[in-house]
Amino acid sequence: MNETLEKCRIPYWYPRLSAFSLPTSFVSLSPAEIQALADGKTADDPEVKRVIPRLVSVMSQFSYNRFLSTDLAAPVDSDRFMTKRGAVRSAESGWNVLASSARIRKAAERGEVSCICVRPFRRVDLSREFRLFIKGGKLFAMSQYWLTRHFPRIEKRKEEFWKQAQAFVEANGWALPLQDVAADVYFTSSGRILIMDLNPLEPPTDPLMFSSWDAFQWDGEPAGIRIIPPPHLVSGDVNVSF
Repeated sequence: MNETLEKCRIPYWYPRLSAFSLPTSFVSLSPAEIQALADGKTADDPEVKRVIPRLVSVMSQFSYNRFLSTDLAAPVDSDRFMTKRGAVRSAESGWNVLASSARIRKAAERGEVSCICVRPFRRVDLSREFRLFIKGGKLFAMSQYWLTRHFPRIEKRKEEFWKQAQAFVEANGWALPLQDVAADVYFTSSGRILIMDLNPLEPPTDPLMFSSWDAFQWDGEPAGIRIIPPPHLVSGDVNVSF
């Protein structure tokens, strides 16, 4: 694993940024347990059964629903994420969600998994999630994270979100493990910014609303915030032929 990717691992940056993130605890995995995850073994596998008691102990620190991920990847491609945003209650269910995710299995195969990260599950407003593109320790650009649709509430407050993000990076950027990084954040209703993940400021990280990494002119003025624009209404006579 290269140095940039190493510094984007949650166990690496969390001690420095825990004041600006959801509470997180970690369950370290042995090489054999990591291999079981890479192989997609379920909770009834003998190797996995060794993990479950440790996972139970750590998950008990958080009440009710929890969210599990690994160092660099979350199971966003799992059925559980699609239906319940990844919320789990039991250790067995949590492991099975991770093992069902191709993203997680591939990360384990690549040697990018050292532990399971456990957080309290938080039901979030998708319109408040953004990716910050930070260059040289300064906020350069910002994108809506979930490119599912236009959110009118973002349109009304996008400049407010941009200024808040600028102030956050200016005040706390010193704690980031990298001067060049893409930070996934959540704006809470109380006005806090929570760091959810860090990613390399380069491919394969998705530039989201900026479409291509070639769109960034790093030596120019900050690119500002981009969101999905409102849909256009077509008026007048419209002829459609097939």
